[in-house]
Amino acid sequence: MSKRKIVIIGAGSASFGPTTLATIVRNQALRGSELALVDLDEQAVTNAARVATRMSDAWGADMTISATSDRQEALPGATHVVVSIEVPPREELWRLDWEIPVRHGLRQPYSENGGPGGMMHTFRQVPGHIAIAKDMEELCPEAWVILFSNPLPRLVRAIRKYTNIKVVGKCHQINVGYALVAALLGKKYGIDVPDNVVLHSDPANVAVIHTLSQAGRERFAITSAGLNHFIWLIDIHDRETGEDLYPALRAAAQSAGRPGGVPGTLEPLALDMFRLFGRLPIAGDTHLSEYLPWLYDPAARPWETYQLPLYDWGGNESVREALQSIMAAMASGDMSVDGMRDAPSEGATELIAALGGDDAYIDETVNVPNQGAISNLPDETIVELPAVVGSFGIRPAQIGALPAPIAELCRREAALVELVVDAAVTGDRDIALQALTLDPMINDIGRARAILDDYLKEFAKYLPQFR
Repeated sequence: MSKRKIVIIGAGSASFGPTTLATIVRNQALRGSELALVDLDEQAVTNAARVATRMSDAWGADMTISATSDRQEALPGATHVVVSIEVPPREELWRLDWEIPVRHGLRQPYSENGGPGGMMHTFRQVPGHIAIAKDMEELCPEAWVILFSNPLPRLVRAIRKYTNIKVVGKCHQINVGYALVAALLGKKYGIDVPDNVVLHSDPANVAVIHTLSQAGRERFAITSAGLNHFIWLIDIHDRETGEDLYPALRAAAQSAGRPGGVPGTLEPLALDMFRLFGRLPIAGDTHLSEYLPWLYDPAARPWETYQLPLYDWGGNESVREALQSIMAAMASGDMSVDGMRDAPSEGATELIAALGGDDAYIDETVNVPNQGAISNLPDETIVELPAVVGSFGIRPAQIGALPAPIAELCRREAALVELVVDAAVTGDRDIALQALTLDPMINDIGRARAILDDYLKEFAKYLPQFR
């Protein structure tokens, strides 16, 4: 296949859109492709099309570019459909996901992808994503979905379980893993690590994560596996010498917070888990905290022990507004698009080029059905791990068994995902309550009922499946 029809749903996203556009347009294997951009915000998608056209003209990509707010207009003949969408208003709804359980005495550490907040996020996100996949079954049944939306593994599982569409999930959280190992091995490799370094998922930390991640990628070869936002470092070697660096990581973890050691602010939860289970979780404390049963006790106040801040909802809104202004400036011609030519890839363009193309490559992290790749997790579980990608599809690396305690933590989350997805698709309140009572943050049935009742009332207009 020399030419593709690439549909991007959510193309008006200020944070996701311009980077993805740039990496697709500049890819030599995708020259001459058709690029159909879709977003419910007509001004945003018009701006995205103008930016993509300017990039195509400037970089000689010879792409045919269109924009619409109607995905059914764009989908016929699609070969690849990139999806990154959120039910708006994102920060306002996320804040409510966190605040409603607080009324009933439950303080979640983050509430985006796990915990009660992650369940409600899934309930809001699933209907739109299933609707896209159902449209694809009719209009482009052979196309691949490349999914970036959160909660990623739950949405991938919903599409796999309830439609016939091929889907792969893609996440860049592995960059935090590279940043973490770079910070831990900074002294050994002469990497400049800021005092009191923090890698939490927060707009203020993007620059330091990017810098440390680059340093890590230059020096280390790592393999990770597990679940999205709950991945574990399987091995790490020096890129030049091949030295096994896990012993050095263990020594660094023991030094955290001590004179001459790594800063005590560096992902204290991940390092405690490392010391406890012998493997380093590398998605960062922000996300790691969502899948564990030890982070909400009001007496112990573990969010203080592990220095876990709430998400900066207002800060992210400000960043989005600034990025939208930049996008508008590029669309109008007031700002050059050349600065985007070296934008780091989010991973979509490589998947598009390989799936249906002539060249295979190894993708360091994809979210796909396990099918035996991690031998002690269920086959249907959506796992995140390396894979070979090519015209044949996606073949996950055979990782073998995870350490037993880590596998058990992952199995619990995998079982919860099945219930959450079933409830999200069917609108069955009994299944929703079952899912909530199995969540690691819930220790009381009455509290679960009260939280679910409040959630379903508060978000009724976003949950057509529960009517």
